Formats: sequence, structure tokens, C-alpha cells
Amino acid sequence: MPLLFLFLLALSFNAQAAGCPSWSAERARAEVTRLREAVSRWDDHYHRLGESLVADEVYDQSRQRLLHLQGCFALDSELDSLASARGPIAHPVRHTGVDKLSGEQAVSQWMAGKTGVWLQPKVDGVAVTLVYRQGRLVQLLSRGDGNQGHDWSRHIEVLQGINRQLPDPVDLILQGELYLRLVDHVQAQRGSVNARAIVAGLLARKQLAREQGAGIALFVWDWPQGPSDQGERVAQLAALGFPDSQRYSVAISSAGEAAHWREHWYRSALPFATDGVILRQNIRPSAERWQSNAPYWIAAWKHPFAQALTEVRDVRFRIGRTGRITPVLKLQPVRLDDRLVTQVSLGSLARWQALDIRPGDQVAISLAGLTIPRFEQVVLRATERDAVAAPAPDQYNALTCWQASEGCEEQFIARLTWLSGKQGLAMPGTGPGTWRRLVRGGQIATLADWLALDAERLAQLPGISDTRAKRLQQSFEAGRSRPFAQWISGLGVPVPRNLPIEGDWATLTQRSATQWQALPGIGASRASQLHAFFAAEQVQALAQQLSESGIQGFPAAATGVKQ
Repeated sequence: MPLLFLFLLALSFNAQAAGCPSWSAERARAEVTRLREAVSRWDDHYHRLGESLVADEVYDQSRQRLLHLQGCFALDSELDSLASARGPIAHPVRHTGVDKLSGEQAVSQWMAGKTGVWLQPKVDGVAVTLVYRQGRLVQLLSRGDGNQGHDWSRHIEVLQGINRQLPDPVDLILQGELYLRLVDHVQAQRGSVNARAIVAGLLARKQLAREQGAGIALFVWDWPQGPSDQGERVAQLAALGFPDSQRYSVAISSAGEAAHWREHWYRSALPFATDGVILRQNIRPSAERWQSNAPYWIAAWKHPFAQALTEVRDVRFRIGRTGRITPVLKLQPVRLDDRLVTQVSLGSLARWQALDIRPGDQVAISLAGLTIPRFEQVVLRATERDAVAAPAPDQYNALTCWQASEGCEEQFIARLTWLSGKQGLAMPGTGPGTWRRLVRGGQIATLADWLALDAERLAQLPGISDTRAKRLQQSFEAGRSRPFAQWISGLGVPVPRNLPIEGDWATLTQRSATQWQALPGIGASRASQLHAFFAAEQVQALAQQLSESGIQGFPAAATGVKQ
């Protein structure tokens, strides 16, 4: 067996064992190359043009995915995200990087052996160096690559939210975050609102209007050459006109306290967006020794993502009671806040067709109203595009699938669910799962077959106990006795909700489209729908079955429809 084959076989096994994709070596190279090119493009637009092509959180997760995939398949890991950020001017003190901690246990491990640890919100903005001479702000530098940045001093005049003149004529160098001013911003509810990208885009301009400059403020998070004690540093910063540094700094002694403050700031109203918290310890090297990589004395614990990056595993199509086709993306499970999301609806077939989403694509999702998964965008398409078999747009409508025939299970079960729901017969203990079990068990083929089921037959089905069978029979008996108006609603007859139902089924069947239109609230289109509904062959067959079952309002009468 060739050595190369053995190597690829071992690589594939290791990838699967470590939660890596089971790709061939060729596909792995193609996928990683595409992702690396996308991240590089996002970096270039952000640092060079001040444009954010994807949400900040999606960018962060994409970089993590890139590093993960490169590790899975032992591919080149070089990616300089700051290549286009490097500017021509050297920072007087380098900006350090920051390691990201994954959770409370990681925080506890990081804090082990450290004393004098402080916590601050991780303000979501743009990092800068500020140089003061004799108390006056004379230079503003972008972070760049941590070593060299761009000169943004041209904006000083209009940045009214920055202290341009200190109360004392001192020389000092500060590092901080220029952020977008927000009013009572609650991160857990509103997310990042793309605040970082907005500020970056403004600062990349040649000139800012005063009202634009007024919308930007400063949070000073370090005084590299200041007092060695963090408490003393923030106290003196407050005296110099930077009170937020003290207001949002707390001394902590445990990971539990860190978790408390992280949660507090995540759910409290703040004047800025945040993406986590920063932990610092007092003991640190002198500023002259700082490097642009992540040091041991500072770390970040980020908030839950408001937008999550995940992979599409499958595309399925739900057929509703009226024949509406709803594409649903089955996702690699991902956590948003405290909810595990496994699928998201695209709303309409036309939207899916426009987006052309396939299994393997990377997509961003969020939570609408903190509970409902919402599709945001396609982030990156898979290199291999598997075909997806979608229903034809005209395959289903309001008059299809009244029986459990081939290709009709989804719409038929949706009809049963509507019939037994609160808008119909209000039958307790029934739902899509129950109806699906009965249909697949061969007990139900029409909307009326459940009327003939007794507890003994129900109990013969897998997953239905004797007790459950008796409760279902009681529910079915309750549905049988519901008033005619509830049956009309449950069957989906397209009459307006506020229109009183007069007569029985035979009376409704005999109305012409003209007679329907003469009723209040019914126009020509609704009248045509009603006439077509009662004229449908499967609807007439169902009415006959309900009549034979003795259901109120369905007399033994002719089912012909008046023309």
C-alpha cells in the first residue's frame, strides 16, 4: 500500500476523531484556501477601507474555523490578519494582543497564582494610541498591527467625545478604544449593532463632520507608563478626565466574581457595545518590553455570540396546510445565548432559490426576539455544491393533499394538525408527532379516519401505551362533538373569521361564486376560492365521510356544487 495513501487514511481518521470534516485531502485544501481568501478579503476591506463585509462576530468565528481546519488537515497556518492594517508610524508603546478564554473554568485556570486581578468591559470599538504633550492631545494613532499604525490626528478637532485638553500640563501616552456612543445599550438584547465597523469606517475617511465626530467617544483601558497598581491608575485617570476607566473597573479574586460581572455588564444598560470582559493583573513588565503578541497578564472572556456561524447539513422543505412551501436549513448544532439551534427557516421557496443554499455552506444565524432562530446571510459557499431536490412552486396549493398519498404526507399532516388545533376542534394531546405516528402506522389515510379509531387499535401502535391510547380516544370523542363552526374552521374553509356560518354543509356547497360574493367581507377572489373549495372532488369525498360518521352539520345530502 503506498505511503501517501496510508498518510491520507490516517489523516482522515484523525480528522473524524477530532471533530473534523471527513474530507479528502484535495477538498480540504480547496475549502481552506477559499476560507483563507475570504478572511484576507475581509481584513483588507476593514483595515484599508474601513468597510466591514461581515458582522464582527461572524469574522471572529470564521477565523477560528480557519485555524481549526488548518489544524485538522495539517495545512499552512500563516495568515496575517493585520497585513493591511500596518501603518507607517511606530507606536511609542506597542499594543499587546489578548488571549481569549473559553469559559469560567478557563478563567479560573488563568487566575491561578495571580494576584491583583481587575476586570473591565471589553468595549467593542477601535483601538488607538493617544499622545498628550503638556496636557494637549497632539497625536492619535490606529492600532495597526500593534507595532505601527496610521495617523488619525486629522480627526482630533471634531472628536468632541475625547479629552483634547487635560486639566494638568502633563505628557502621557494612553491606549484605549474609540467607540460608538449608544444610549442604554443592553448587549444581551441588541448585540454589537456593528458598532466597531461603523467607527472604523468613519475614521478611515479623510474628513469627519462635527456631528459624526460627536458620535464617537473614548474608553481608556491602559496607561502603559502609569502607576503600577491598577486601582491607582484608574483613580488618576479619573482625575485627568477619564472617569469611565474607574467606573467600569472592578477588582476580583475568583472566576465566580468574573462570571458575575461579565453577566452583569452583558445585561445592563451601557453607553457602548461590548463583546466580553478583559482581565488584567497588576504585575506586568515595563511598557518598553511590551510586544504585539498576547502576554500572560491580560486575557479576554467574550460574551455569547449574537450571530453564530454554522454549517448547513441539509435543506428540507415543509409543506403547510395551504400548500405553502417553506425551506428549512438543518444546521450543525450551534449555541446562541442559552439556546441550542439546529435549524432555521428561510420563509419562502423564492428566497431559497435566490440564495441557492446547499449542504456544506457556511451561514450566519441570530435570534429574533431572543428566541426565534433567524437566517442572516450566506458567509461562504462550499467548494462542492451538492444538488438539492426542491418541490416545484406549483406542486402544492390549498386544494392538494387531502389524503395521505405519495408526496403528500407533509401537507396532509399539516391539515390534521390544523384540524385538531385550537383554531379547529381543540383536541387535547394531539399534534404533528401524534398524527405522523398514526399516518405511518397505516391507521389514517383521510382527515376523517381517526373518527373510527378506538383505544384498542391505538394501543397496538409502537410508542402508544394503553393509557395514552385511552386519552387519545377521549380526545377524538371530544373532537367528534364539536360544533359545526369549529369543523368549518378546522377544515380550512376560506371564510372570513367574522362571517357567521348559516346553514349546514349542504347549504354552503350549493352557493355559487356570485352568492358568496354577495356576503359581507367577501370579494371576487375570496368568492372564487370558496366555490373552488366546495367543488373539489377530495373535499366532497371528505364531506361524505363526515356525514357517514354522524358529524353535526354534515347531513346525508347531494354534494354537487351550484355553478
